[in-house]
Amino acid sequence: MNDSSTATDRLVSVVVPCLNEVDNVPIMAAKLDEVLVGLCGSREHFEIIFVDDGSTDGTSQVLDELEDNHPAVAVVSFRRNFGKAAALHAGFERAQGDLVVTIDGDLQDDPKEIPSLLAKLDEGYDVVSGWKRDRKDPWTKKLPSKVFNLTLRSFSGIPLHDYNCGLKAYRREAVDELNLYGELHRYIPVLLHYEGFRVAEVPVKHHPRRFGQSKYGLERFTRGFLDMLTVILLTRYATRPLHAFGGVGLIVSAAGTGVLIYLTVLKLAYGIALGDRPLLLLGILMVLVGIQLVSTGLLGEMLARSQHARRGAYQVVERRQSPSERALQTLRLETPVALDEPSDVDRVDDEKLDPAVTSASS
Repeated sequence: MNDSSTATDRLVSVVVPCLNEVDNVPIMAAKLDEVLVGLCGSREHFEIIFVDDGSTDGTSQVLDELEDNHPAVAVVSFRRNFGKAAALHAGFERAQGDLVVTIDGDLQDDPKEIPSLLAKLDEGYDVVSGWKRDRKDPWTKKLPSKVFNLTLRSFSGIPLHDYNCGLKAYRREAVDELNLYGELHRYIPVLLHYEGFRVAEVPVKHHPRRFGQSKYGLERFTRGFLDMLTVILLTRYATRPLHAFGGVGLIVSAAGTGVLIYLTVLKLAYGIALGDRPLLLLGILMVLVGIQLVSTGLLGEMLARSQHARRGAYQVVERRQSPSERALQTLRLETPVALDEPSDVDRVDDEKLDPAVTSASS
């Protein structure tokens, strides 16, 4: 498929989250404009949405100038820094396109890769993520990223190499399903995969940072791994929380019961005093914790049931008519519509009318 015809008949929205990228955003805007004009043919068929995540280095002023001078540029500005997930969410809400692309504003991702991502969407995928195969970052960023991607791939079962690549392309319906907060932007492919969307990956070029400093430190990787637990619970056990909490609760409670049975045997068989043994407290605690976990799972099941009653437990992409339904619809279209004629009941009613009343009304 020719990349140049990928998006000519659809509006393409490009969302660019940025934080303190005063030197990068003018270059990024020029590069995006060049690529999108060549891809879409006209500035009427694309929009570039910069989301300023509370910058303090003059990025906001530069973006205001770009918005004033460029017909395809729109700007969303935060009062303070809310994080990349919030920036993407705001950009998605502002975007009007049938196809939505995200790219970081630091110039490390190449806008020239956008046509290849959109072409992959046209193969039937709903989300296409970039893969920075030759990543131009120091090892202090590459090593934690490799560990993170390997761990997430093992838990999710989705064969991606780079879950957190900032360069992604989406269909509109996939974007509408996202509700991002915290650090959940790292797990967008996982979240959409478990909603039934088709996810793919294509290798993309990666460049070293030219201006500014990286905004990612060790604390963000720590928060990211903690959010991974949230994603696993949301994707695997959102519809069956009792399987997660109840299973662990039963194991802990059974272990505690075993400890209490062991202590009871010691007491009855050997007369050993149990009041001053820490193992007694441990057994009681394990039983109580197990009961609490099972109760939490039951409460979760009740909440999941009420949610499914409102929203439904599944989503239908397309409902096709059966041959009998199509035949019946064709028959209805081909059958001529008869003019309204008075029925037998109407005739009987007319005959029952009082002639005096009829003549008076006339």
